[in-house]
Amino acid sequence: MDFLWWTLIIVLFILSFVGIVYPIIPSVLAIWGGFAIYQFLINSEELSWWFWVSMAILTVVIIAADIIANSYFVKKYGGSKTSETIAAIATIVGSFILPPFGILLVPFLAVLVTEFIIHKDASKSVKVGFATIIGFLGGSIAKILIQLLMIVWFILDAII
Repeated sequence: MDFLWWTLIIVLFILSFVGIVYPIIPSVLAIWGGFAIYQFLINSEELSWWFWVSMAILTVVIIAADIIANSYFVKKYGGSKTSETIAAIATIVGSFILPPFGILLVPFLAVLVTEFIIHKDASKSVKVGFATIIGFLGGSIAKILIQLLMIVWFILDAII
């Protein structure tokens, strides 16, 4: 039975990385699902309180990194609050349109059009559009690194 649970844990960890390309999949919840399976179905005594507190902190950091990266770059290049909101929505929509390219292309185009409607400045609109791509990539890299840290920490705590 342990083989089945470990397989499910691995699938959830892989799914957490798929969630970076398809933001509709809650990446961090998939990781926590793997932790919960281990805690409640394999070994309830192995993971320390320090592990759980650290994972909670890293979860907050993942969420903050994603929001801050996108918001930072859109603001840095003069984007509006509307563009920030449009970028977030377009990222989710884009993950289903022309995957995996839609996740970059749809937010870029949506913000480009939004900024052009608001400011009537093509140059600024293009800059803010590219800023959404940079923000998404920056947030994604941060999420990948933090998720890897969480998974490696789990493996070290659970196995070693």
